[in-house]
Amino acid sequence: MVFNNILTEFDNGITTITINRPSKLNALNKETIHELHDALDMADGDADTLVIILTGSGEKAFVAGADISEFAHFSVKEGRHLSAEGQKLLFDFLENLSTPVIAAVNGFALGGGLELAMCSHFRVASDNARMGLPEVSLGVIPGYGGTQRLTQLVGKGRAMEMIMTAGMINAGQAHDYGLVNHVTTQDELIPFCEGLAQKIMKNSPVAISAAIRAINSHHQKGIHGFEVEIEEFGKCFGTDDFAEGTSAFLEKRKANFPGH
Repeated sequence: MVFNNILTEFDNGITTITINRPSKLNALNKETIHELHDALDMADGDADTLVIILTGSGEKAFVAGADISEFAHFSVKEGRHLSAEGQKLLFDFLENLSTPVIAAVNGFALGGGLELAMCSHFRVASDNARMGLPEVSLGVIPGYGGTQRLTQLVGKGRAMEMIMTAGMINAGQAHDYGLVNHVTTQDELIPFCEGLAQKIMKNSPVAISAAIRAINSHHQKGIHGFEVEIEEFGKCFGTDDFAEGTSAFLEKRKANFPGH
């Protein structure tokens, strides 16, 4: 599939998806959101892809926000639809992928860019990264899950402050807050994420997908996370990966997981 605003590359079990609108600091417009959905869907459906790395092109920005020109004149109804469609098509979709997604935050991650990083399964930032949700400075609030995911990651008080002040935090602060897992230099960012991906790929992809579902269930309305964990744990016993993993452990050898 040919994309206008993103680049995809596959190598040794890793699909890297790069948002490629450098002249717009990789801002998310409607077309880019649709292309990201398609690229993530393709990678998730590819049995050879075991980890996805999501990043931005250039040295300045992961994603510097949404493309404001596309919705500056929207009505209330259109605004509600913009949020609902975007969450369904990309942000919730990404969060619930079966394939683990690492966000490699290589610069500004603001507004929709930070929301995109937050719905990835975890985040690594370069030391020049700056993160924030500046929407209230435009008379609106985060609409792609930012009010919910930021609170889950950094706590209510810090989320309130970040959103109300519309300010940015640096990579070190983001690490202290628990918003990112690691901070590297810009040159080390992608190799470091690839190293994490290699560690992930040593383990059962079936079990990893089950863990994603169980962890995400904690934040789903009306869902009891412990019950989901019990169900997913039990299902693992019927997989070839479980048979291989336990056999390898007992036989004191490395497991070769079939992925089913």
